[in-house]
Amino acid sequence: MEIFNHNSNIHFLRIRVFSVAVAVVLMIASVALLATKGLNYGLDFTGGVSLVVDYSRPVQTGDVRDALEKGGIDHTVVQSVGGSREVSIRMQPTKAMLDAKGQVDLDKVASLVMQPLKAARSDASLKSRSSVSAEVGAELKSDGMVAAVFVILGIMAYLWIRFERRFAIAAVLTEIHDTLVTLGILALTGREFDMTVLASVLAVIGYSINDKVVVFDRIRELFRLARKAEPEDILNRSINSTLSRTIITSLFTGITMAALFFYGGPAVHNFAITMLIGILVGTLSSIFVASPILLWLGVSKKDLMPVTRENPELARRP
Repeated sequence: MEIFNHNSNIHFLRIRVFSVAVAVVLMIASVALLATKGLNYGLDFTGGVSLVVDYSRPVQTGDVRDALEKGGIDHTVVQSVGGSREVSIRMQPTKAMLDAKGQVDLDKVASLVMQPLKAARSDASLKSRSSVSAEVGAELKSDGMVAAVFVILGIMAYLWIRFERRFAIAAVLTEIHDTLVTLGILALTGREFDMTVLASVLAVIGYSINDKVVVFDRIRELFRLARKAEPEDILNRSINSTLSRTIITSLFTGITMAALFFYGGPAVHNFAITMLIGILVGTLSSIFVASPILLWLGVSKKDLMPVTRENPELARRP
């Protein structure tokens, strides 16, 4: 029986020094970007003002955004709330919206916002208004970081139990790489980082580990089947045998995110873009980074063989 049944035979591990070096450089560059330029935090993290506006007839969020821009109010987040006749408007207050003490004057905010909205649609009416402090944003930021750390630690514990500690270490290192590079690209492009982007970063972590588990499972299977094979050959064959699945999954997930970007509206643009970046980075790391780390950690056949215990009853049987 042919143990290695695959359609491609690309020697990925031959370039492992180069691929891991590129990964390390990207991580260092991402950390430098995050430390110097930083993320462009949205209103969810920086605080601001929020208004809910009712309409007697259905309204498009794009029309509301256009009306605000014509009135000189830019960089707003407009979302539908509970249907097509109610919208939420969030933004950073301008100097014209502050009182003499430099505090947000909600009356001025409501007046400045409702004026262009009523000019565009006379059926617009203010339902509620509120101010979100920066302290709340800082709490959300720290909670998001804690959530990401717990996700990565949970993944490490799962792989440690299901496979072996070397697999857990390799997975965590590549997950850190994927997360840092994704955040570094967001910092470089200056895209707004809000709660939807944070959700997409956590989704990227889950998607990326799924790719790696498929490769790891194949590695374990081939190690147990092969009588005599070098670890490098096993790892390379595992990547090749799962390559078509990895590419097809990433391609169709990417198509879904592209459709969400083009047809989902501005509210989900950042989510879709972050997912596309994360899918690309995660797929490349599954192919070029995870297995070289396993090889350098010294994974071998005996690490993955089932643990057997001596049973005296079985020993006495003929």
